[in-house]
Amino acid sequence: MSRAPYVGLHVATGARRATAADIVASVQREISAGALPAGSRLPPVRALEKQLGLSKNTAQAAYDELVARGLVEAREREGVFVMAASRMEPPQPIVHVPLPRLVPPPLSRSDLPGRGTIALSTVFIDPELLPTERIADCARSVLREKMPAQYEAQGYRPLREAIAKRLQARGLDVEADEVVITTGSQQSLDIVARSLAVKRVACESPVYAYAKLLFESLGNELVGLHLDPFGGIDLDLWDRTLATKPSLAYLIPSFHNPTGYSYSSGELRGVLELCQKHGVAILEDDWGSDMMSDGEYRPMLRMLGGKNVLYVNSFTKKLLPSLRIGFVAASPELVPTLVAMKRLSTLGNAWLTEAVVAEFLERGYYDTHLQALQRALDTRYAACLAALDELMPEGVKWTRPGGGPTLWLELPRSIDLPALEAHLARRGVNVSNASAAFLGPAHLHGFRIAYAFLSETEMRTALTIVADALRALSR
Repeated sequence: MSRAPYVGLHVATGARRATAADIVASVQREISAGALPAGSRLPPVRALEKQLGLSKNTAQAAYDELVARGLVEAREREGVFVMAASRMEPPQPIVHVPLPRLVPPPLSRSDLPGRGTIALSTVFIDPELLPTERIADCARSVLREKMPAQYEAQGYRPLREAIAKRLQARGLDVEADEVVITTGSQQSLDIVARSLAVKRVACESPVYAYAKLLFESLGNELVGLHLDPFGGIDLDLWDRTLATKPSLAYLIPSFHNPTGYSYSSGELRGVLELCQKHGVAILEDDWGSDMMSDGEYRPMLRMLGGKNVLYVNSFTKKLLPSLRIGFVAASPELVPTLVAMKRLSTLGNAWLTEAVVAEFLERGYYDTHLQALQRALDTRYAACLAALDELMPEGVKWTRPGGGPTLWLELPRSIDLPALEAHLARRGVNVSNASAAFLGPAHLHGFRIAYAFLSETEMRTALTIVADALRALSR
Protein backbone atom coordinates (compact mmCIF):
# COMPACT_ATOMS: atom_id res chain seq x y z
CA MET A 1 0.00 0.00 0.00
CA SER A 2 1.44 3.38 -1.04
CA ARG A 3 1.48 6.19 1.52
CA ALA A 4 0.87 9.88 1.05
CA PRO A 5 4.11 11.88 0.90
CA TYR A 6 4.96 13.65 4.11
CA VAL A 7 5.51 17.40 4.38
CA GLY A 8 8.81 19.05 5.18
CA LEU A 9 8.85 20.39 8.72
CA HIS A 10 11.14 23.17 9.88
CA VAL A 11 11.87 23.19 13.61
CA ALA A 12 13.66 26.37 14.69
CA THR A 13 15.99 25.76 17.62
CA GLY A 14 19.07 27.85 16.92
CA ALA A 15 22.31 26.05 17.74
CA ARG A 16 20.88 23.69 20.35
CA ARG A 17 19.30 20.25 19.82
CA ALA A 18 15.52 20.23 19.32
CA THR A 19 13.21 19.14 22.11
CA ALA A 20 9.72 17.69 22.00
CA ALA A 21 8.38 21.12 23.00
CA ASP A 22 10.15 22.69 19.99
CA ILE A 23 8.47 20.23 17.61
CA VAL A 24 5.05 20.82 19.16
CA ALA A 25 5.45 24.60 18.98
CA SER A 26 6.62 24.48 15.34
CA VAL A 27 3.72 22.28 14.19
CA GLN A 28 1.19 24.36 16.11
CA ARG A 29 2.60 27.58 14.65
CA GLU A 30 2.47 26.26 11.06
CA ILE A 31 -1.07 24.95 11.47
CA SER A 32 -2.20 28.34 12.80
CA ALA A 33 -0.50 30.11 9.89
CA GLY A 34 -2.18 27.83 7.34
CA ALA A 35 1.12 26.33 6.22
CA LEU A 36 -0.03 22.83 7.25
CA PRO A 37 -3.56 22.33 5.87
CA ALA A 38 -5.85 19.57 7.11
CA GLY A 39 -4.80 16.13 5.86
CA SER A 40 -1.09 16.96 5.67
CA ARG A 41 1.04 14.00 6.67
CA LEU A 42 3.81 14.84 9.13
CA PRO A 43 7.29 13.31 8.83
CA PRO A 44 7.60 9.80 10.27
CA VAL A 45 9.32 9.49 13.62
CA ARG A 46 12.41 7.98 11.97
CA ALA A 47 12.63 10.94 9.58
CA LEU A 48 12.47 13.45 12.43
CA GLU A 49 15.02 11.39 14.33
CA LYS A 50 17.45 11.62 11.41
CA GLN A 51 16.72 15.25 10.48
CA LEU A 52 17.00 16.74 13.97
CA GLY A 53 19.48 14.34 15.55
CA LEU A 54 17.21 13.45 18.41
CA SER A 55 15.98 10.24 19.95
CA LYS A 56 13.01 8.26 18.72
CA ASN A 57 11.38 8.73 22.14
CA THR A 58 11.63 12.53 21.88
CA ALA A 59 9.98 12.59 18.45
CA GLN A 60 7.26 10.21 19.59
CA ALA A 61 6.63 12.29 22.73
CA ALA A 62 6.11 15.35 20.50
CA TYR A 63 3.56 13.54 18.32
CA ASP A 64 1.78 12.14 21.39
CA GLU A 65 1.44 15.69 22.71
CA LEU A 66 0.09 16.97 19.39
CA VAL A 67 -2.48 14.15 19.41
CA ALA A 68 -3.45 15.07 22.99
CA ARG A 69 -3.98 18.66 21.88
CA GLY A 70 -6.29 17.55 19.09
CA LEU A 71 -4.09 18.99 16.36
CA VAL A 72 -3.14 15.74 14.64
CA GLU A 73 -4.35 12.16 14.47
CA ALA A 74 -2.27 8.99 14.29
CA ARG A 75 -3.60 6.50 11.74
CA GLU A 76 -2.37 2.97 12.14
CA ARG A 77 0.15 1.97 9.43
CA GLU A 78 -0.47 5.27 7.60
CA GLY A 79 1.19 7.98 9.68
CA VAL A 80 0.38 11.18 11.55
CA PHE A 81 -1.98 13.67 9.85
CA VAL A 82 -3.09 17.23 10.55
CA MET A 83 -6.72 17.28 11.62
CA ALA A 84 -9.31 19.61 10.19
CA ALA A 85 -10.19 22.52 12.46
CA SER A 86 -13.49 21.80 14.17
CA ARG A 87 -15.72 24.80 13.70
CA MET A 88 -19.49 24.81 13.63
CA GLU A 89 -21.25 27.81 12.22
CA PRO A 90 -23.63 29.23 14.83
CA PRO A 91 -27.32 29.07 13.91
CA GLN A 92 -29.28 32.25 13.41
CA PRO A 93 -31.10 33.18 16.63
CA ILE A 94 -34.85 32.57 16.53
CA VAL A 95 -35.49 35.30 19.16
CA HIS A 96 -33.40 38.31 20.13
CA VAL A 97 -33.49 38.50 23.94
CA PRO A 98 -32.44 41.76 25.60
CA LEU A 99 -29.03 42.33 27.18
CA PRO A 100 -28.92 42.34 30.99
CA ARG A 101 -28.81 45.85 32.46
CA LEU A 102 -25.47 46.43 34.17
CA VAL A 103 -24.19 49.38 36.15
CA PRO A 104 -21.42 51.46 34.54
CA PRO A 105 -17.91 50.23 35.41
CA PRO A 106 -16.80 51.96 38.64
CA LEU A 107 -13.24 52.30 37.30
CA SER A 108 -12.76 51.76 33.59
CA ARG A 109 -9.03 52.45 33.37
CA SER A 110 -6.46 49.68 33.25
CA ASP A 111 -4.09 49.27 36.20
CA LEU A 112 -1.18 49.67 33.79
CA PRO A 113 -1.11 51.98 30.77
CA GLY A 114 -0.25 50.83 27.28
CA ARG A 115 3.15 50.04 25.86
CA GLY A 116 5.40 53.06 25.40
CA THR A 117 3.81 55.00 28.27
CA ILE A 118 5.60 55.70 31.55
CA ALA A 119 3.38 54.55 34.43
CA LEU A 120 4.16 57.17 37.05
CA SER A 121 1.36 56.33 39.52
CA THR A 122 1.01 52.54 39.59
CA VAL A 123 1.36 50.64 42.88
CA PHE A 124 3.15 47.74 41.19
CA ILE A 125 6.84 46.94 41.54
CA ASP A 126 9.18 46.72 38.55
CA PRO A 127 8.89 43.14 37.21
CA GLU A 128 12.69 43.10 36.84
CA LEU A 129 12.89 43.06 40.67
CA LEU A 130 10.56 40.06 41.07
CA PRO A 131 11.79 36.46 41.49
CA THR A 132 10.21 34.90 38.42
CA GLU A 133 12.90 32.23 37.94
CA ARG A 134 12.69 30.98 41.52
CA ILE A 135 8.91 30.95 41.33
CA ALA A 136 9.20 28.89 38.15
CA ASP A 137 11.50 26.45 39.98
CA CYS A 138 8.88 26.09 42.72
CA ALA A 139 6.14 25.59 40.14
CA ARG A 140 8.08 22.80 38.43
CA SER A 141 8.62 21.13 41.79
CA VAL A 142 4.93 21.37 42.70
CA LEU A 143 3.82 20.02 39.32
CA ARG A 144 5.77 16.83 39.99
CA GLU A 145 3.39 16.13 42.86
CA LYS A 146 0.04 14.46 42.44
CA MET A 147 -2.54 17.20 42.06
CA PRO A 148 -5.39 16.75 44.57
CA ALA A 149 -8.87 16.21 43.20
CA GLN A 150 -10.52 18.45 45.79
CA TYR A 151 -9.81 22.03 46.80
CA GLU A 152 -9.71 23.35 50.35
CA ALA A 153 -12.18 26.22 50.70
CA GLN A 154 -10.17 27.80 53.52
CA GLY A 155 -6.97 27.45 51.51
CA TYR A 156 -4.08 25.03 51.08
CA ARG A 157 -3.12 24.03 54.60
CA PRO A 158 0.70 24.04 54.16
CA LEU A 159 0.41 27.64 52.94
CA ARG A 160 -1.77 28.59 55.92
CA GLU A 161 0.77 27.01 58.24
CA ALA A 162 3.64 28.88 56.57
CA ILE A 163 1.77 32.19 56.85
CA ALA A 164 0.93 31.61 60.52
CA LYS A 165 4.59 30.79 61.21
CA ARG A 166 5.73 34.03 59.55
CA LEU A 167 3.21 36.12 61.45
CA GLN A 168 4.15 34.50 64.75
CA ALA A 169 7.79 35.42 64.07
CA ARG A 170 6.63 39.03 63.76
CA GLY A 171 4.81 38.98 67.11
CA LEU A 172 1.26 38.17 65.99
CA ASP A 173 -0.81 35.53 67.76
CA VAL A 174 -2.10 33.66 64.70
CA GLU A 175 -2.71 29.94 64.09
CA ALA A 176 -3.11 28.21 60.72
CA ASP A 177 -6.80 27.55 61.42
CA GLU A 178 -7.33 31.30 61.75
CA VAL A 179 -6.01 32.06 58.24
CA VAL A 180 -8.21 32.14 55.13
CA ILE A 181 -6.36 32.20 51.79
CA THR A 182 -7.87 34.53 49.20
CA THR A 183 -7.38 35.70 45.63
CA GLY A 184 -5.23 38.68 46.53
CA SER A 185 -6.15 41.03 49.35
CA GLN A 186 -9.14 42.24 47.31
CA GLN A 187 -11.05 39.00 47.97
CA SER A 188 -10.18 39.30 51.66
CA LEU A 189 -11.87 42.71 51.72
CA ASP A 190 -14.78 41.28 49.75
CA ILE A 191 -15.55 38.38 52.11
CA VAL A 192 -15.26 40.61 55.18
CA ALA A 193 -17.55 43.25 53.69
CA ARG A 194 -20.08 40.61 52.64
CA SER A 195 -20.09 39.21 56.17
CA LEU A 196 -20.97 42.43 58.01
CA ALA A 197 -24.31 42.42 59.79
CA VAL A 198 -24.31 46.24 59.92
CA LYS A 199 -23.37 47.75 56.56
CA ARG A 200 -21.57 50.87 57.77
CA VAL A 201 -17.81 51.17 57.29
CA ALA A 202 -15.36 53.90 58.27
CA CYS A 203 -12.23 54.29 56.17
CA GLU A 204 -9.51 56.84 55.66
CA SER A 205 -10.04 59.58 53.12
CA PRO A 206 -8.28 59.27 50.75
CA VAL A 207 -8.25 55.48 50.71
CA TYR A 208 -7.40 52.60 48.38
CA ALA A 209 -9.95 53.31 45.64
CA TYR A 210 -10.81 49.68 44.82
CA ALA A 211 -11.65 49.05 48.49
CA LYS A 212 -13.94 52.08 48.59
CA LEU A 213 -15.71 51.06 45.40
CA LEU A 214 -16.00 47.46 46.58
CA PHE A 215 -17.58 48.45 49.89
CA GLU A 216 -20.02 50.74 48.12
CA SER A 217 -20.95 48.08 45.55
CA LEU A 218 -21.87 45.72 48.41
CA GLY A 219 -24.28 48.25 49.89
CA ASN A 220 -22.11 49.61 52.69
CA GLU A 221 -22.52 53.18 53.86
CA LEU A 222 -19.07 54.77 54.09
CA VAL A 223 -17.84 57.23 56.71
CA GLY A 224 -14.66 59.19 55.98
CA LEU A 225 -11.72 59.46 58.39
CA HIS A 226 -9.81 62.57 57.29
CA LEU A 227 -6.15 61.71 56.63
CA ASP A 228 -3.55 64.41 55.99
CA PRO A 229 -0.21 62.81 55.09
CA PHE A 230 1.57 66.10 55.79
CA GLY A 231 -0.03 66.78 59.16
CA GLY A 232 -0.90 63.35 60.53
CA ILE A 233 -4.13 62.11 62.08
CA ASP A 234 -6.40 64.46 64.01
CA LEU A 235 -7.55 62.01 66.69
CA ASP A 236 -10.20 64.43 67.97
CA LEU A 237 -11.74 64.58 64.51
CA TRP A 238 -11.59 60.78 64.22
CA ASP A 239 -13.22 60.53 67.65
CA ARG A 240 -16.22 62.52 66.43
CA THR A 241 -16.43 60.45 63.23
CA LEU A 242 -16.23 57.09 65.00
CA ALA A 243 -18.90 58.28 67.45
CA THR A 244 -21.36 57.82 64.56
CA LYS A 245 -20.99 54.06 65.24
CA PRO A 246 -19.76 52.43 62.05
CA SER A 247 -19.50 48.67 62.48
CA LEU A 248 -15.99 48.47 61.03
CA ALA A 249 -12.97 50.71 60.42
CA TYR A 250 -10.91 49.74 57.36
CA LEU A 251 -7.39 51.11 57.92
CA ILE A 252 -4.01 51.02 56.08
CA PRO A 253 -1.55 52.07 58.80
CA SER A 254 1.73 51.27 57.00
CA PHE A 255 2.65 53.03 53.74
CA HIS A 256 -0.94 54.06 53.21
CA ASN A 257 -2.38 53.73 49.72
CA PRO A 258 -2.41 56.25 48.03
CA THR A 259 -0.44 58.73 50.19
CA GLY A 260 2.46 56.62 51.52
CA TYR A 261 1.75 57.82 55.08
CA SER A 262 2.45 55.54 58.07
CA TYR A 263 0.78 55.98 61.46
CA SER A 264 3.03 57.01 64.33
CA SER A 265 3.13 54.81 67.44
CA GLY A 266 0.95 57.35 69.26
CA GLU A 267 -1.57 57.29 66.41
CA LEU A 268 -1.72 53.49 66.41
CA ARG A 269 -2.50 53.49 70.12
CA GLY A 270 -4.94 56.37 69.80
CA VAL A 271 -6.89 54.71 66.99
CA LEU A 272 -7.14 51.44 68.95
CA GLU A 273 -8.44 53.32 71.99
CA LEU A 274 -11.02 55.19 69.91
CA CYS A 275 -12.30 51.99 68.34
CA GLN A 276 -12.56 50.37 71.75
CA LYS A 277 -14.38 53.45 73.09
CA HIS A 278 -16.99 53.46 70.31
CA GLY A 279 -17.32 49.70 69.79
CA VAL A 280 -15.90 49.75 66.26
CA ALA A 281 -14.17 46.64 64.88
CA ILE A 282 -10.97 46.99 62.83
CA LEU A 283 -9.96 45.57 59.46
CA GLU A 284 -6.23 46.23 59.01
CA ASP A 285 -4.77 46.14 55.50
CA ASP A 286 -1.10 45.60 56.23
CA TRP A 287 0.21 45.45 52.69
CA GLY A 288 3.33 47.49 53.45
CA SER A 289 4.77 46.87 56.92
CA ASP A 290 7.37 44.37 55.65
CA MET A 291 8.62 46.69 52.90
CA MET A 292 11.26 48.42 55.03
CA SER A 293 15.03 48.05 54.85
CA ASP A 294 17.24 45.73 56.88
CA GLY A 295 14.48 43.30 57.84
CA GLU A 296 12.75 45.89 60.02
CA TYR A 297 8.98 46.30 60.05
CA ARG A 298 6.42 48.61 61.58
CA PRO A 299 4.18 47.52 64.45
CA MET A 300 0.72 46.49 63.30
CA LEU A 301 -2.70 47.19 64.75
CA ARG A 302 -3.17 43.41 65.00
CA MET A 303 0.00 43.16 67.10
CA LEU A 304 -1.11 45.91 69.48
CA GLY A 305 -4.84 45.20 69.48
CA GLY A 306 -4.95 41.40 69.58
CA LYS A 307 -6.98 38.71 67.80
CA ASN A 308 -10.13 40.81 67.42
CA VAL A 309 -8.36 42.90 64.78
CA LEU A 310 -8.99 41.41 61.32
CA TYR A 311 -5.65 41.34 59.51
CA VAL A 312 -5.26 41.35 55.71
CA ASN A 313 -2.05 41.00 53.75
CA SER A 314 -0.94 39.81 50.34
CA PHE A 315 2.02 38.42 48.43
CA THR A 316 0.72 40.01 45.23
CA LYS A 317 2.75 43.20 44.91
CA LYS A 318 5.93 41.92 46.56
CA LEU A 319 6.19 38.48 44.95
CA LEU A 320 4.41 38.27 41.59
CA PRO A 321 1.11 40.05 40.82
CA SER A 322 -0.13 37.28 38.54
CA LEU A 323 -0.10 34.74 41.41
CA ARG A 324 -2.90 36.66 43.19
CA ILE A 325 -2.35 35.21 46.67
CA GLY A 326 -3.61 37.06 49.76
CA PHE A 327 -5.04 36.13 53.12
CA VAL A 328 -7.07 37.31 56.06
CA ALA A 329 -6.29 36.31 59.65
CA ALA A 330 -9.36 36.38 61.88
CA SER A 331 -10.50 35.44 65.34
CA PRO A 332 -11.56 31.75 65.35
CA GLU A 333 -15.28 32.46 65.75
CA LEU A 334 -15.27 34.57 62.55
CA VAL A 335 -13.54 32.04 60.29
CA PRO A 336 -16.63 29.88 59.45
CA THR A 337 -18.55 32.90 58.14
CA LEU A 338 -15.59 34.20 56.13
CA VAL A 339 -15.01 30.78 54.56
CA ALA A 340 -18.73 30.50 53.76
CA MET A 341 -18.64 33.90 52.03
CA LYS A 342 -15.60 32.83 50.06
CA ARG A 343 -17.46 29.71 48.94
CA LEU A 344 -20.33 31.83 47.68
CA SER A 345 -18.08 33.74 45.29
CA THR A 346 -15.41 31.22 44.23
CA LEU A 347 -16.06 27.93 46.11
CA GLY A 348 -12.29 27.60 46.43
CA ASN A 349 -9.10 28.88 44.88
CA ALA A 350 -6.62 27.07 42.64
CA TRP A 351 -4.45 24.57 44.51
CA LEU A 352 -1.52 25.11 42.16
CA THR A 353 -0.79 28.78 42.87
CA GLU A 354 -1.25 28.29 46.61
CA ALA A 355 1.13 25.31 46.56
CA VAL A 356 3.72 27.30 44.59
CA VAL A 357 3.72 30.11 47.15
CA ALA A 358 3.90 27.58 49.99
CA GLU A 359 6.96 25.99 48.33
CA PHE A 360 8.52 29.44 47.84
CA LEU A 361 8.10 30.21 51.55
CA GLU A 362 9.26 26.76 52.66
CA ARG A 363 12.53 27.08 50.73
CA GLY A 364 13.27 30.41 52.41
CA TYR A 365 13.21 32.24 49.09
CA TYR A 366 10.76 34.89 50.27
CA ASP A 367 13.05 36.36 52.94
CA THR A 368 16.05 36.55 50.64
CA HIS A 369 13.84 38.09 47.94
CA LEU A 370 12.53 40.72 50.36
CA GLN A 371 16.06 41.66 51.39
CA ALA A 372 17.12 42.20 47.77
CA LEU A 373 13.87 44.01 46.97
CA GLN A 374 14.24 46.35 49.93
CA ARG A 375 17.79 47.28 48.92
CA ALA A 376 16.67 48.00 45.36
CA LEU A 377 13.71 50.09 46.52
CA ASP A 378 15.91 52.06 48.91
CA THR A 379 18.12 53.06 45.97
CA ARG A 380 15.14 54.04 43.83
CA TYR A 381 13.52 55.93 46.70
CA ALA A 382 16.66 57.99 47.30
CA ALA A 383 16.99 58.73 43.58
CA CYS A 384 13.33 59.77 43.41
CA LEU A 385 13.69 62.18 46.34
CA ALA A 386 16.86 63.65 44.83
CA ALA A 387 15.11 64.17 41.49
CA LEU A 388 12.09 65.79 43.16
CA ASP A 389 14.34 68.13 45.16
CA GLU A 390 16.15 69.16 41.98
CA LEU A 391 13.30 69.34 39.47
CA MET A 392 10.05 70.36 41.13
CA PRO A 393 9.01 74.03 40.97
CA GLU A 394 8.16 76.08 44.05
CA GLY A 395 4.87 75.21 45.76
CA VAL A 396 5.10 71.46 45.11
CA LYS A 397 5.61 69.13 48.09
CA TRP A 398 5.72 65.37 48.61
CA THR A 399 5.56 62.78 51.35
CA ARG A 400 8.68 60.98 52.56
CA PRO A 401 7.37 57.53 53.53
CA GLY A 402 10.78 55.90 54.03
CA GLY A 403 9.58 52.66 52.45
CA GLY A 404 6.81 51.04 50.47
CA PRO A 405 6.47 51.48 46.71
CA THR A 406 4.97 54.98 46.34
CA LEU A 407 4.82 58.52 47.68
CA TRP A 408 2.32 61.35 47.23
CA LEU A 409 3.04 64.46 45.15
CA GLU A 410 0.96 67.46 46.28
CA LEU A 411 0.48 70.31 43.80
CA PRO A 412 -0.63 73.94 44.14
CA ARG A 413 -4.41 74.39 43.90
CA SER A 414 -3.87 76.64 40.89
CA ILE A 415 -2.96 73.55 38.81
CA ASP A 416 -5.89 72.07 36.90
CA LEU A 417 -5.43 68.33 37.52
CA PRO A 418 -7.45 67.05 34.53
CA ALA A 419 -5.56 69.45 32.26
CA LEU A 420 -2.25 68.27 33.74
CA GLU A 421 -3.24 64.62 33.30
CA ALA A 422 -4.11 65.20 29.63
CA HIS A 423 -0.91 67.21 29.06
CA LEU A 424 1.23 64.43 30.54
CA ALA A 425 -0.59 61.73 28.57
CA ARG A 426 0.29 63.52 25.34
CA ARG A 427 3.94 63.31 26.38
CA GLY A 428 3.75 59.63 27.26
CA VAL A 429 3.42 59.88 31.05
CA ASN A 430 0.43 58.34 32.80
CA VAL A 431 -0.65 59.60 36.25
CA SER A 432 -3.59 58.41 38.32
CA ASN A 433 -6.76 60.37 38.79
CA ALA A 434 -7.17 60.05 42.56
CA SER A 435 -10.72 61.45 42.80
CA ALA A 436 -12.20 57.98 43.44
CA ALA A 437 -10.06 57.63 46.59
CA PHE A 438 -11.80 60.41 48.54
CA LEU A 439 -14.99 60.29 50.56
CA GLY A 440 -16.51 63.67 49.89
CA PRO A 441 -14.55 66.65 48.53
CA ALA A 442 -10.85 65.99 47.98
CA HIS A 443 -8.64 67.79 50.49
CA LEU A 444 -5.47 66.76 48.66
CA HIS A 445 -4.51 67.93 45.19
CA GLY A 446 -2.09 65.59 43.47
CA PHE A 447 -1.26 61.98 42.66
CA ARG A 448 0.95 58.98 43.51
CA ILE A 449 4.56 58.67 42.38
CA ALA A 450 5.56 55.04 41.71
CA TYR A 451 9.27 54.99 42.43
CA ALA A 452 9.23 51.16 42.86
CA PHE A 453 8.00 50.54 39.31
CA LEU A 454 10.34 52.76 37.33
CA SER A 455 14.08 52.62 36.81
CA GLU A 456 16.03 55.66 37.96
CA THR A 457 16.34 56.81 34.34
CA GLU A 458 12.61 56.41 33.64
CA MET A 459 11.75 58.16 36.90
CA ARG A 460 13.94 61.14 36.14
CA THR A 461 12.54 61.37 32.61
CA ALA A 462 8.96 61.29 33.90
CA LEU A 463 9.58 63.82 36.68
CA THR A 464 11.30 66.17 34.21
CA ILE A 465 8.19 66.03 32.02
CA VAL A 466 5.97 66.65 35.08
CA ALA A 467 8.05 69.65 36.16
CA ASP A 468 7.95 71.13 32.65
CA ALA A 469 4.18 70.62 32.50
CA LEU A 470 3.66 72.29 35.87
CA ARG A 471 5.62 75.35 34.77
CA ALA A 472 3.73 75.49 31.46
CA LEU A 473 0.32 75.28 33.19
CA SER A 474 1.30 77.89 35.80
CA ARG A 475 1.90 80.61 33.22
